[in-house]
Amino acid sequence: MAFVIRVLINGVAIWLATLLLSGLDVVGDDGDAGKKALIILGIALVFGIVNAVVKPIVQILSIPLYILTLGLFTLVVNALMLMLTAWITEFTDWGLQIESFWWAVGGALIISIVSFALSILIPESRRR
Repeated sequence: MAFVIRVLINGVAIWLATLLLSGLDVVGDDGDAGKKALIILGIALVFGIVNAVVKPIVQILSIPLYILTLGLFTLVVNALMLMLTAWITEFTDWGLQIESFWWAVGGALIISIVSFALSILIPESRRR
């Protein structure tokens, strides 16, 4: 149940990031709000899987950069995970489109802040 709540939280965060940043766009919705919601949930699911599988490996390999930047490299890793999610969904008819790395950094910042805030408000999302 916690995984489903995390996917919903990530979906809300991704949706908000696409609203606030013009460099992030949801592809394949054709103007249909229901279809856009399903696409965003699909993107959030892929993003959750990428964060669960790839991100720990990248974090271990980049420990020296975390130390050197006093943890600010986390934002770069989150941006790379977002770009990997966009790249994976690029092979489908739906997905996330990111214009450049700096748009991904901005999107990662928004997604991190919104996910953190919603995780505090929804205590069930932290249970394992």
